[in-house]
Amino acid sequence: FNPALATAAISGVAAQGFSNDAMLDGGAKVVSHFLDQGTARLVPGLDLFMRTLRVYFAVDNRYVKRKMQRVLFPFLYKDWARLEDDASSTATSIAYAPPVQDENAFDLYIPSMALITYVLLCALCYGTAGEFNPEVLPDVTTKCFATQILEVIAVRGGYYAMQAPCSLLDLFSATGYKYLGLSINMLVGLLLGHLGWGHRGYYGTFLWTASAASYFMLKTMANNIPRMTAATGPKREFMVLGFAASQFATMWFVSQTRFLN
Repeated sequence: FNPALATAAISGVAAQGFSNDAMLDGGAKVVSHFLDQGTARLVPGLDLFMRTLRVYFAVDNRYVKRKMQRVLFPFLYKDWARLEDDASSTATSIAYAPPVQDENAFDLYIPSMALITYVLLCALCYGTAGEFNPEVLPDVTTKCFATQILEVIAVRGGYYAMQAPCSLLDLFSATGYKYLGLSINMLVGLLLGHLGWGHRGYYGTFLWTASAASYFMLKTMANNIPRMTAATGPKREFMVLGFAASQFATMWFVSQTRFLN
């Protein structure tokens, strides 16, 4: 056995192999497939969850633009019914079209991007006031997400009381559109802060965006909660109004206006 020859042979094979892009691509695919399959086996239900989650990110530029318009100016729209997917529907369940095909569909792309934008704008607000520290980002994110989780639990409890079916991901989507309005509020507050009108600009915009978010939730829930609910549970109309009012309350609670001029 000659270590020098062995090392040279291994180096030559490695150099030849790793210079081959096709082999690299093939190896990457094999490793990725192995990890996906292994993870799916280790975590039961993960594969189904990821396939379900993927639908909520099936968006394009057209959908994002029209959905943002609908969230910010819901008073201009009359059609709130979701588009059914006849090919996927069964006799016992109704399947709905993905966001890319239906602007009334629920998505998680806009809520997640809006939340990130809002957190960064809050950090900018703290920074312009000379009060930024690394804890700002996790603190604001935690407050927003914890508030939304409690809100989803409350809404889910309302659905349960009415004995109406619902999807938790749909609820996270519906309650997450508020971050778009919060981002606009903070942006206006920062821009007008240079004129000393930061608070007035923020709350002036807040009146519109919070009202829009509440109306959006009202119409969304009114068209997604079955008209026939439990006879002994709370009235559907009162629950829908409560869900809508929660948007105004939670947007007020997670607002970060302390350091606006």
